This record gives sequence, C-alpha cells and structure tokens, in this order.
Amino acid sequence: MVNQFHALVLGLVQGLTEFLPVSSSAHLALIPWLFGWQDPGLAFDVALHLGTLAGLLVYYWHDWVDMVASVFNGERRAQRLLFLLIVASIPGAIFGLLLERRAETTFRSPLLIAFALAALGLILWRVDKRAKQSRAIGEIGLRDAILIGLFQALALIPGVSRSGITITVARALGIQRQDAANFSFLMATPIIAGAGLLKAREMVHTAGAAALVTGFVAAALAGLFAISALVRFVRTRSYVPFAWYRIAVATLVAGVFAMSV
Repeated sequence: MVNQFHALVLGLVQGLTEFLPVSSSAHLALIPWLFGWQDPGLAFDVALHLGTLAGLLVYYWHDWVDMVASVFNGERRAQRLLFLLIVASIPGAIFGLLLERRAETTFRSPLLIAFALAALGLILWRVDKRAKQSRAIGEIGLRDAILIGLFQALALIPGVSRSGITITVARALGIQRQDAANFSFLMATPIIAGAGLLKAREMVHTAGAAALVTGFVAAALAGLFAISALVRFVRTRSYVPFAWYRIAVATLVAGVFAMSV
C-alpha cells in the first residue's frame, strides 16, 4: 500500500509529466525503480489518471461544453472539432485495449524507457525547429487527425509520451505550437477518461483511501498547472527545452542501469 508521501510525490509527477512532453509513464516507472519504492498498485494508478482528467476538464471545460452543445445546436466549428477528436482517439483506444498487458510489463524496461526518451527527444527537437507554424487548430483536417491518432498509439511504450508524440506529429504537420498543445490535450480527455473508467472498479473496497485522495488531488492540481504553463510557454518559445530534458533523463537512466548490472 502506498504511503502518503509517496502518493503526494507520484501525484505531482503524474500531473506535471502527463501534459509536458516528457512521458508520465516513464517517470512513474523510473521513480519507484530509482528509489526502491514498492509498486503503488492499479487502484492508485487509476486515482492518478482520474486526477489528471479532472485537471483537463477544469482547464478545457468551456471547449467541451461548446462541443457537447454543438450536437444539439448545430454549431459547425465545435461539431467539426468534436468529430476530429473522436477520430483521433480511436487508434489509441484500440491499441490500448490490445496491448495493455504488454505495456504494463514488457515495455517497462529501464533501457527501453531511456531509448524512447532520447529518441523522441531528438525527433521533437528536429521537428519543432524545422516545422512551419502555418496552421491553426481550425485548419486541422481528417487526415491530420488520423495521423496524430495513429502515432498516439506509440505512447503505450513508456518514454514515448502521449503528449510528446501527438505534439511532435502536429508540429510536423505545420500546426502552430500552442494549437498543437491544445489539440493534444483535448485528445487526452477521452483517452484518459476511458482508461480510468475501465479500471475504476479496482478502486472499490481498496484499502488506503487517504493515499488515493492525496494522489488524485496532487495529480489534478499539478496537471492543471502544467497545462496552463505549457500553453503559455509555447506562445513565445519552442519545445526544445523539453527535448533536452528528455535526453538528460535518458542519459541518467542509462548510467544508473549500467552501474547496477
């Protein structure tokens, strides 16, 4: 059973890294490995995901209200965005169901995580430096949504990062930095909600309810902060600092692993 301190740390890490393009799954796998903490369990993982979902809904509540209302009032822009988000979410949902077990076991090797962190860091750096900023979120088309959704499935590998891969593909398609982040985060809402609801039964009758609440609240507040901070940051700056951070963490992990064998 996870203690309160571990719950707070892991909740903060989940909330920050879910939305920054640095891979939450990598950090949540690496921190217990580095510090020798016990596996917090599936129920705690669900609490963290529901926390980040709460942060998303708070930040984008107006957008989601508009999209849901568009089903009834016929507002075309919001309807179109809702349709594209549904299309983009389908590949990730399918691959998530098919490869869930493998993602929780085979894919969690520290060396694989280090490789994924470094590889996508280099790709993000190159793409963001070279890509144009010629398209807004309203110019995203069906082909773009399908491509972003297909690449999102790679986020099952810890170290790739769901936000990292979707932002990278969006930037490669010429979508502006801020809108690439917004589309990525809006895409995250149904994916995180679906994953959380599928596993929510694991939270029923689970001991350690205080730790679950701590993790949930920490993830929600940190996630809300991370979304707001990143959207503001990329208005005037590039994603390059996150690319270098990924490479630095990958180097640290590889070094620790080499010394431990």
